[in-house]
Amino acid sequence: MVPKMLWRELSLPALLLDGNAFDENCRMIAEKANGKTIRIATKSIRSIPVLRRIFKANPLFKGLMCYSPHEAIFLAEQGFDDILLGYPCWDEQALAEIAKLNANGKQITCMVDSTQHIDHLNKINQTTNGVFYLCIDIDMSTSFGRLHFGVRRSPLKSKIDVIQLARKIKESPSLTLVGVMGYEAQIAGVGDKVPSQKMKNRVVTILKRKSIHKIRERRRTIVQALEEEGHQLVFVNGGGTGSLDTTSADESVTELTAGSGFYSPLLFDYYRDFRYQPALFFSLPVVRKPAPNIYTCLGGGYIASGPHGEDKVPKPVYPPGGKLLPFEGAGEVQTPVYFKDEKLEIGDPIVFRAAKAGEICERFNEIICFENQEIVERYPTYRGEGRCFL
Repeated sequence: MVPKMLWRELSLPALLLDGNAFDENCRMIAEKANGKTIRIATKSIRSIPVLRRIFKANPLFKGLMCYSPHEAIFLAEQGFDDILLGYPCWDEQALAEIAKLNANGKQITCMVDSTQHIDHLNKINQTTNGVFYLCIDIDMSTSFGRLHFGVRRSPLKSKIDVIQLARKIKESPSLTLVGVMGYEAQIAGVGDKVPSQKMKNRVVTILKRKSIHKIRERRRTIVQALEEEGHQLVFVNGGGTGSLDTTSADESVTELTAGSGFYSPLLFDYYRDFRYQPALFFSLPVVRKPAPNIYTCLGGGYIASGPHGEDKVPKPVYPPGGKLLPFEGAGEVQTPVYFKDEKLEIGDPIVFRAAKAGEICERFNEIICFENQEIVERYPTYRGEGRCFL
């Protein structure tokens, strides 16, 4: 937690990084990789200096997975290489620039999962005369009767689906298939220790265990089929922070992906099998006292994406015992917090944790890093660099 002596040095609201906790998370994540390399998910970090800090922490951290073609170009301009676009994109201008960068020695890999993507890239290359490196996204969701367990990502669900797309890629001289990705979101991104959801937690735990075998078999079969067709894959990417243990044990996977675990936001409190150190916080100033035991802060409405619910709102964590009001929650420009016993004054700080990781960085220009009772760095976010990608 942020030492009290630092508050006089801060202009609130502020985004804060506990450097010691962050470094410990880097160590723990690398330890779970079983020697495999880990690609960093930039959407969960959204700060160039923080990305560099991760790479310095352990040689197993290699490569980036970004979310926007313009972001990929920006990262390449910052000196990063081995950049994987984790999602398909359609922006002709950005894709043309990526093709040119690749022709000049960069390694930016685009994600595809349909023939339309292939046709679009071929059309772009008619005018750019560049190079596209491609990764095929495989659906890793599982079905139990009518229940779809996972997320709606790729339409490619079988070996035949993937082979047909790979053959179309092979027909295009300017397109090169270099990788396969299968993100098991139902393992990596779903908590199974959510408060007040005991029955649902049990069901999710059972479904996760049953999914792991199906996921490994599907991925192994597809990778083997691609190799038999003569495709030389540079990487097979899988997993996320929430599935490092199980994905790293899959022999067909060559690299893992991690992102949110470095900051360890609130949603990571709801996993049964692991726990990282809370590292990213934001602090708001008390600006009014509308009633006894209620202290209203400036800002705070930083609601996480996904299905709306209590698990997507930020949580006051310091001073301890704070609670949001049920009929107001976290507001756009003001957030009232109730304390039963704590006595605060106007100007005092209240510290919160966000539900998810990188999204909170879109609200601040910098991340203030503190270690051992003092501020040591100020890291600009994408927003602080004047960039907004999504």
